[in-house]
Amino acid sequence: MSGISAQAVLKKIRVSPRKLNLVAAAIRGKHVSDALEYLQLCPKRISTEVYKTLRSAVANAVNNDGAKVSALYVDEAFVGRSFTLKRFMARGRGRSSAIHKPFSHLSILISERDFEEED
Repeated sequence: MSGISAQAVLKKIRVSPRKLNLVAAAIRGKHVSDALEYLQLCPKRISTEVYKTLRSAVANAVNNDGAKVSALYVDEAFVGRSFTLKRFMARGRGRSSAIHKPFSHLSILISERDFEEED
């Protein structure tokens, strides 16, 4: 193991952390090619943004550290809360109710490891 790792961060994503974490959890620990293939076929709206972030992390590893794409895997994919927009919606009888529009942060850390065939 050579210890090469790279990171890509996407901030202020207009999706709740709970929904984003469903997609991030699906790619954790996977080989990069498997994760990219999964994200292309995933029906979730946010999967396109996660796909772009993962591609950015791979480009960082290849261009900055000289890593081989075939040896990269998703080491960590974690989601954090960002700010929340607070809006109000008019309701019946002169009342109002709060609408919360949450934002999220996404960090993807990829590492290089030697995949040895074990029979």
